[in-house]
Amino acid sequence: MRLHRLAVTAFGPFAEPQEIDFDALSGAGIFLLHGPTGAGKTSVLDAVCYALYGSVPGPRQAPGTSLRSDHASAGTPTEVTLELTAGGRRLEITRRPEQERPKKRGTGTTKDKAQSRLREHTGEGWEPLSRSHQEIGEEIEQLLGMSREQFCQVVLLPQGEFAKFLRADEAARGRLLGRLFDTRRFAAVEALLGERRRAAEAKVRAGDEKVLHTAQRLAQAAGDSADLRAWPLPGHQPGDPGLAEAVRAWAAVARCSARERLDVAEYALAAVESRHHAARRAAEDARELDRLQRRHAETVRRAALLAEAEPERERVRELLDRARRGALVAPALELRGAASAAHLAAAHAEAATRAELPPQLKDAGTEQLAAVEQRLREDLGALGAAHRAEQRSSEIGRERADLERESRAAEEQHQESAEWLERWEATRTALQERVDAAQQAATLAEQLAGRLEPARMHLSAARRRDELAADADRAEAELLTLREESAAARERWLELKEARLRGIAAELAEALVAGEACTVCGSAEHPAPARPAPGHVDRAAEDAAHGLFERAEQARAAVERRLAAAREARAEAAAAAGDATTAELLALTSDLSARHAAAHAAAAGLHSARERLARAEREHATRSSERQGAETRAAARASRREALDREQAALEAELTLVRDGAPTVAARARTLEDRVRMVSSAAGALRRAEGTAARLKEADDQLADAAFKAGFDTIEAAAEAVLPEYERTTLQHRLDAWQTEEALLADRRGETGAAEAAALPPAEPERAEAYAARAAARLRTAGSAADAARERCTELDRLSRQAEQELRALGPLREAYDRVARLAGLTAGTSADNERKMRLEAYVLAARLEQVAAAATVRLLRMSGGRYTLVHSDARAGGRGRSGLGLHVVDAWTGSERDTATLSGGETFFASLALALGLADVVTDEAGGMRLDTLFIDEGFGSLDDQALDEVLDVLDSLRERDRSVGIVSHVADLRTRVQAQLEIVKQRGGSIVRHRTAALTD
Repeated sequence: MRLHRLAVTAFGPFAEPQEIDFDALSGAGIFLLHGPTGAGKTSVLDAVCYALYGSVPGPRQAPGTSLRSDHASAGTPTEVTLELTAGGRRLEITRRPEQERPKKRGTGTTKDKAQSRLREHTGEGWEPLSRSHQEIGEEIEQLLGMSREQFCQVVLLPQGEFAKFLRADEAARGRLLGRLFDTRRFAAVEALLGERRRAAEAKVRAGDEKVLHTAQRLAQAAGDSADLRAWPLPGHQPGDPGLAEAVRAWAAVARCSARERLDVAEYALAAVESRHHAARRAAEDARELDRLQRRHAETVRRAALLAEAEPERERVRELLDRARRGALVAPALELRGAASAAHLAAAHAEAATRAELPPQLKDAGTEQLAAVEQRLREDLGALGAAHRAEQRSSEIGRERADLERESRAAEEQHQESAEWLERWEATRTALQERVDAAQQAATLAEQLAGRLEPARMHLSAARRRDELAADADRAEAELLTLREESAAARERWLELKEARLRGIAAELAEALVAGEACTVCGSAEHPAPARPAPGHVDRAAEDAAHGLFERAEQARAAVERRLAAAREARAEAAAAAGDATTAELLALTSDLSARHAAAHAAAAGLHSARERLARAEREHATRSSERQGAETRAAARASRREALDREQAALEAELTLVRDGAPTVAARARTLEDRVRMVSSAAGALRRAEGTAARLKEADDQLADAAFKAGFDTIEAAAEAVLPEYERTTLQHRLDAWQTEEALLADRRGETGAAEAAALPPAEPERAEAYAARAAARLRTAGSAADAARERCTELDRLSRQAEQELRALGPLREAYDRVARLAGLTAGTSADNERKMRLEAYVLAARLEQVAAAATVRLLRMSGGRYTLVHSDARAGGRGRSGLGLHVVDAWTGSERDTATLSGGETFFASLALALGLADVVTDEAGGMRLDTLFIDEGFGSLDDQALDEVLDVLDSLRERDRSVGIVSHVADLRTRVQAQLEIVKQRGGSIVRHRTAALTD
């Protein structure tokens, strides 16, 4: 991957469009990216990362953080464009983040969505490939072979991160290496094996639980027939290997005990059955003797009762004979009673209907009443036409009432419209004045808005100017104090240094050893070595004083820089605020705000005023048109009213003749209908009375003839002999019952067994039944015991077979669990076979770390003059910690191997830079050999002396052997004279800018 060109607009500190030509910078192999603190050096790297992956590195992508420049104008969109070569393809990526922009119409802002664009340069120019964020991200990650985290660690080498990596524990190293080398698949293998181990363990435990459940059911089925001392549950739990044999042994004992108890129960059952059969036969014989004795006694009693009822039998026979002859006369009696009742009812109805007739018709016959009814019906039929005329007269009344209502409503509307039209001119003038006033207020609001925003900016700058002036005053007072403290510390340090030099002979004498040459004079004899004087100042006291002086100087320099920055910012704020005071600007801003608010409120009614004026004009046109139509409709209503009056007068004259004094035609019709109904009822009642009289005479003749034929002397005698059907049936049933009883007693007198049984002693069936019941209870008890023993044996056999099947199925599960448990423990580092307690992922990362250490050592040896070597350590960690990701440094001068945390600041930079470059090589190889032609190293050079800086630059310069270019991001001044190609970030008031420079130009 090689970067060619980067263009940024309104991104980070860069307000105006800036372009960086990496091709020109990469020509020298090493180029410097420098500038003051906060100018935007790191923002260049952020722009590269954002163009490739759509996000910036690490914490700078925190929620709520905006990529947009605060210095950019509102209409300038934030945009980053990167041109690069990757995988032999020249690509151009353009990205815009989600951002606010001013609305094209009206005031306020609107939000634009994030945009991305990918183009490829072909022989015919730039060809668009995609505008999808996801597609572009997948394409770039596939071409580079690295995720965003890997790119930030490999291409944008963050030295601070690798210094932490050197001093970190193995867990922190594992997290970083895991992100870079993507060892998630090995962690997934660990998790998968752990999950399978737990699943296999759950299956084994479930199988054990199932076997124990079956054993418990065996115990329940065995009851108290088994020896509970052999029960497996108290001594065996799920997971116990001896559980199977214990269950098998106990089940065999339980089955043998159950079979023994079954044999005993069957012998007892056979004995009880024979005693039960004998008791049952004795009870049956006692019951039969008792039945025969009772039957003989019942026969004697019933024969006596039959003899006593003989007189009653004769009386019932005589009643039944008279009732049979009376039944022959009953139909004629019923017919004569019905005819008499019908005639009586008809006579009463005739009298009632004649009482309602008028006097001239009270004695009229059937023919006269029929003629009167026919004439009344003819008069009723003639009222149909009169009824229709009456309805039309009512409709005419309603139509005239509707015309009157319409006339009144039209008159009221006409009056209201006339009054409104008289006020039209005044109304239109008032509405037009409102429109003009709102228009003027809108113009004034626009003018005030143009003056208000600059006034607010001046007020904000004035307030900032006052705050910075106060900060500058405080900084000046603090600087004066710090200068005095620094001068006192320097004087104290010089005094201690001079005192130490005066007593330096005693300090040198302390290092003399008898027999060894003096480092000053070379003599091996030391006759009178100097002794320290009272109050002697040693090197530690001098160094402490010097450190105090340096800290005072640093504090003074920091305050001076802060004072300079405050003065510069105050000058900028003063230039922006002008000569006016804060109070004057506040008063001006408040006045403009109040006037603008008032004008804006007045202008807000412009639209509504225009709408009201337009509605009033439309209403004026409508009312003028309606006034003309109202006059035409009034004339038509007058003509219609006259025609209706003439029609109603003619109808009323005709109806007066037809009603004949009745208020309405309907009342006249109801009167005629009542008369027709009265005459028709009287004629019908007269005809029914005549018919019933003839039927009554005929019934009397038939009744006299029937009584004579049945043998009765009079009709009254025949009527007394008639009995209801239910009484005759009851008397017949009594006779039949006596005859049946007489026949039954005759049959019983012929039985010999009952008479013989009556001669024997009385039977005792209750005693025999009680003895048989006790025998049956003993039989049931013995049968239940035998059945229970038989069922117990059957259930124990079934459960034993089930337990054996479950135990056989549990064997393969135990073997599978042992196998997967060994693998899971080995990969998780918890197995005893894993001596170093290394997890599988840690083992893979240890191999990668060993490669990284070997690649880093090649450059570390050169940067440290052959002194230091990085080595990987897989020594087992103390306590419960894991091992495999240890990193040590071997010091060739002492021959010792020590932890990387013991390196000094400059040595740590050597090691971390070498580690970063080595890691870049290994990750590149891991990604499939993707060439990384452009690298960036961010800070860390300030801790190096001149010699170390030369060695580091030589190592970085050697990267050109792989045709790489290295960008150094630093503000170290010495690098500006050592690196020819430079990219300077210049911090300005309106936003930072970039400049391509060379060392020759800076001299």
